[in-house]
Amino acid sequence: MKRKGFGGMFKHMRKDAGIGIKRLAPHLGVTYSYLSKLENGTTLPSEELVYRTARYFSCDPNPLLLAAGKIPRDILRILQEHPEDAFEFLKDRFGGANASKQRA
Repeated sequence: MKRKGFGGMFKHMRKDAGIGIKRLAPHLGVTYSYLSKLENGTTLPSEELVYRTARYFSCDPNPLLLAAGKIPRDILRILQEHPEDAFEFLKDRFGGANASKQRA
């Protein structure tokens, strides 16, 4: 299954909520032209805008953060505090260059 980028996810949530870009923009503290650029994928949101978007639509910010190319704060903390364990787990669980070598 192809994953949508932030713009596609944002547009889908906005349309599901039945709100237009011009009406939504002030609620998120941005211009409607900026939202249009987000939806078209010509720009990516700040982390703060991702959190404002998640609050507005009452949804989990983590998928939005990842779609925007950002790492959720709690995941970043885990990676920083346990880098070797985290990388080993991810490679073992989801595959990676070193995973097949370690299993051989």
